[in-house]
Amino acid sequence: MTKELPKAYDFKSTEPRIYAMWEAGGFFKPHNDPNKADFDPKIKPFVISIPPPNVTGELHLGHAMFVSVEDLMIRYHRMKGYSTLWVPGSDHAGIATQLMVEQNLLKTEEVTREELGREEFLKRTWEWKRKYGDIITTQIRRLGASCDWDRERFTLDDGLSRAVREAFVRLYEKGLIYRGPRLINWSPGLKTAVSDLEVEYEEEEVTLYYFKYMIKPSQGRRGEGEFIPVATIRPETILGDTAVAVHPDDERYKKFIGRTAIVPILNREIPVIADEYVSMEFGTGALKITPGHDANDYAIAQKHNIPMISVLDKEARVNEHGGPYQGQDRFEARKNMWADMKDAGLTIKSEPYRTTIPRSQRGGEIVEPMISTQWFVKIEPLAKAALEAVKDGRIKIVPERFEKVYFNWLENIKDWCISRQLWWGHRIPVWYCPDGHQTTGREDPRQCGTCGSKELKQDEDVLDTWFSSGLWPFSTLGWPDETPDLKYFYPTSYMETGYDILFFWVARMIMMGLEFTGEAPFHTVYLHGLVRDEQGRKMSKTYGNVIDPLTVMDQFGTDALRFTLLVGSTPGNDMNLSVKRVEANRNFANKLWNVGRFVISAIGGQTIPQSEKTEYTLADSWIWARLQGLIRDVERNFQNFQYGQAGQQVYDFIWSDFADWYVEIAKEQLQKEETRLSTAKTLARVFDASLRMLHPFTPFVTEEIWGHLR
Repeated sequence: MTKELPKAYDFKSTEPRIYAMWEAGGFFKPHNDPNKADFDPKIKPFVISIPPPNVTGELHLGHAMFVSVEDLMIRYHRMKGYSTLWVPGSDHAGIATQLMVEQNLLKTEEVTREELGREEFLKRTWEWKRKYGDIITTQIRRLGASCDWDRERFTLDDGLSRAVREAFVRLYEKGLIYRGPRLINWSPGLKTAVSDLEVEYEEEEVTLYYFKYMIKPSQGRRGEGEFIPVATIRPETILGDTAVAVHPDDERYKKFIGRTAIVPILNREIPVIADEYVSMEFGTGALKITPGHDANDYAIAQKHNIPMISVLDKEARVNEHGGPYQGQDRFEARKNMWADMKDAGLTIKSEPYRTTIPRSQRGGEIVEPMISTQWFVKIEPLAKAALEAVKDGRIKIVPERFEKVYFNWLENIKDWCISRQLWWGHRIPVWYCPDGHQTTGREDPRQCGTCGSKELKQDEDVLDTWFSSGLWPFSTLGWPDETPDLKYFYPTSYMETGYDILFFWVARMIMMGLEFTGEAPFHTVYLHGLVRDEQGRKMSKTYGNVIDPLTVMDQFGTDALRFTLLVGSTPGNDMNLSVKRVEANRNFANKLWNVGRFVISAIGGQTIPQSEKTEYTLADSWIWARLQGLIRDVERNFQNFQYGQAGQQVYDFIWSDFADWYVEIAKEQLQKEETRLSTAKTLARVFDASLRMLHPFTPFVTEEIWGHLR
């Protein structure tokens, strides 16, 4: 049955109407539901858990890319007969959301979170979430995402909060979670610890300061005025030095090994030690050891049993160990201390120097390594299991070259700092009594598990956001309960995400999945690249080259943007996006529409007998043969994750072989009685198959045409 298409394709009215029809018809739900009476466990499922976007975020091209790729995967497998489930949801995004709410409070009410207090601030944050939290999911719907929205989850909802508590308690009871002083990355602006992965290193020009570490004269020895030259880019950390290190084979400094150096200004005595870590060729060949504020120095200090001194507080101001500089900002102390050292004759020179500087990914300020009491996960046993899962083939990473990167990171991984000095998030489920005993549990305890005291205070910190999102593939399906969804849909099938969060998220999901379910959470990891501008530059407000996907969809339609992203990308590689290319693909949608109008008009509402023997023309046979070859090629490319190639092949076939060649021939054949039926049948069959292949790429226009064609 056919009905005539309108003259022009109006994507602005069609897209919301089609999406509403899909949702109302339940087309996004798995056709084989384990919660229903007609469930058949023999039908194979295909499952993807959406990378949960930040609840306060707005759609950007990164979202548009992963939604387009995952929807393509889901629609393809749905059309192949799988019982498909695409689980949607959003992330509470601890730091990002808290910052946004704090900034809004300052702007609208001129009040800080500290002035509000924890309870009231969290109340305001939940209000913010309810007000703005649906924006991102509404925008994801606009991209055509065929998620089962009845199964939507949030990383702070009741079920996931219970899963987080269960995971924490299990790790704690196994001795894999511990609390203690360690060197961590501290963000003075955010006033919280941040993980290694949340620190960005960029080369910058700084000042390198050369100074004298005076050597204390030994009794009975001459040597007044002896010194070791040392260089640093952070003079303020001299206040926390606890040793000077030289290479044991360095002839320049051998005579000083075992002697005592004097900390400038403070006049504190510290040892001169020998360590092979020190490079004789780099800088002066001598190293100031500040274990409280440098990761390498921390390792050396542990090796030599050297004490550690922290000289900066949580606001990066000099603390009580800083002598006359106490209370000064780190950069102010740097300036003042260097001036005082110059007056004391302890400086040698200063010069420009290029080096990498660690900055907070979220706040942008320089991160300070600091000794801080935090909560950690002993990661080595979890990492070992995650390594084996990829090495033995249980998990495949696409493209394969990222396996080496994955292995390298897990083989050199450090314990995971999971505590954050925030209020928005999963509060650490540990309580302390006045005697300092720790109690944890699946439910809030009424008394101390050690001494029975009923005077308990919960830990103030919250868990790293990645702790809860690491449980995402199975917590969203009901874990720790053995729900029908968990039994049928887990392990999931693909995990599709950007290569930039392979460590942030993917590795942690694998570790958590293996630890808590005994199974890999998915069998395939597909990594897409970043979307860059036409010149290959990263999109940023600084360059003024940010492309807003919502604006692009308003101009050219969702299908045009999706098709551009899908055809322009290859696994693991960045793509350059041109708005002109999106416009060209809008023209392709219009071309498809016009072809559809012709085919529907040619069929003319007549019933085409499928069983009646038909004599086909050479042109009919040629286009049919081309179609069969295309189907094989597209199927092969889908199996090999070459979605861009598959889309380009369908595009070329429809535009060139079908529209430019066969349709033109068909116009003549339709004029002849003896070829009219074969032509109509060929047009209908070939166009129907073409629409089906194109549907995962451009679902809206294909659905609209197909609805008229059938």
